Amino acid sequence: MPIPAAQRSWRASLAVYWRAPVITMLFLGFSAGLPFLLVFSTLSAWLRSAGVEVAAIGFFAWIGMLYSIKVFWAPVVDRVALPLLTRALGQRRSWMLLAQAVIAAGLVGLAATPPMGNLGWVAGFALLVAFGSATQDIAIDAFRIESADDDKQAAMASTYIIGYRAGLLAAGAGALYIAATVSWHAAYLTMAALVGVGMLTVLVRPEPARMTGSGKPVLEPRVRAFLRNSRHQPRLWRHFVAWIIGAIVCPFTDFFVRHGMKTLGLLAFIAVFRISDLAMASMANPLYIDLGFSLATIASVTNIFGIAMSIGGGMLGGLLVVRYGIGPLLVVGAMLTMLTNLLFAALSLMGDQLPMLVVTIIGDNLANGLASAVFIAFLSSLTSRAYTATQYALFSSLMTLPGKFLSGFGGLLVEAQSYASFFILASLLGIPAVMLAVWVNRDRDLYGKPAASGAR
Repeated sequence: MPIPAAQRSWRASLAVYWRAPVITMLFLGFSAGLPFLLVFSTLSAWLRSAGVEVAAIGFFAWIGMLYSIKVFWAPVVDRVALPLLTRALGQRRSWMLLAQAVIAAGLVGLAATPPMGNLGWVAGFALLVAFGSATQDIAIDAFRIESADDDKQAAMASTYIIGYRAGLLAAGAGALYIAATVSWHAAYLTMAALVGVGMLTVLVRPEPARMTGSGKPVLEPRVRAFLRNSRHQPRLWRHFVAWIIGAIVCPFTDFFVRHGMKTLGLLAFIAVFRISDLAMASMANPLYIDLGFSLATIASVTNIFGIAMSIGGGMLGGLLVVRYGIGPLLVVGAMLTMLTNLLFAALSLMGDQLPMLVVTIIGDNLANGLASAVFIAFLSSLTSRAYTATQYALFSSLMTLPGKFLSGFGGLLVEAQSYASFFILASLLGIPAVMLAVWVNRDRDLYGKPAASGAR
């Protein structure tokens, strides 16, 4: 019988970090984190340094919405085999490798495209990187959930966050340092080369065992019923519709059946948990630059030092989830994320003050590291092993869509009002997340062990 979280010793809680699937997530987390800043804050720093207007930079944040609509092609990643690659590597690893190749190609394209006078091409290559990155995320999330039991998911989420932050460090501080000492062209070419870390991990680690029948929709009751009642229809049409039912319909109906009337509340909570953090992210680097901080200072404080803090927050979050459970930490994470965003408002009012920048980065990254590890563990607990890729893509897409959409208007609000007003408003957006986190914490059935099968 599994030991309840609250009864586990600290030693037993720490031992989980030495398991091979947990360590693997360090490298896959790096692969997932590397592209993100390169189409988001690092790209915004490049655009601002090149003289692009703040309002235009704000709209570039909408490129990140590709991460929020990945649920639309997640069923393809979940079920469609790639010629040659899937036979050699398996479903998850083949899609990861293809996505990484797309990311590298997009980064090379960005490296070859100066922003001024070429914003359309810059946007196009950034979209290619974001599409490859979102596709990689779908495959990595499924790989993670299928690689270990539920009691290891919090630790895997924690090491994933550590690796992810390391990827952010490379794409943030690393790219800024290279840009400051060499050029932006060299920075993006270097980042394209670092995609090889993920590729090597995919080739070295084995494909996880998938649940029997998860790749065969004909085994699901809804599919069997359709095939039974459509014998008079053309064979090709029947199998196409059967695939749609098994790959798209069943993952969604499974979640609604398991949670009933609470489903809408859960979806609302997923949508607002990170809205405060995501809504303000696009204006962080423009704030630092407009306050007068140098690229070297931004790289040192907000990336190297900041990511060290977020790694600490991620480790702490993963450890506390193993020790105390998910529910209480969801409340803590939501509150910390909301409150630490106010530090950016204070920084914007104080000006070019290095100590305040350090305090802001400490608070923001500790809070986000902890909240991210806890929330990944929460989303994993909601996911049925029969539909890992599609269901988790639904959750992670919903998690980022509202914040990414609002982030696109950040530049307009800053120009119309001020940075301080923008960050205060972004902080207030976190109030619904705190209220819904309290509700989730009070009802343990909402984040209990997910159903083993989505068949109904």
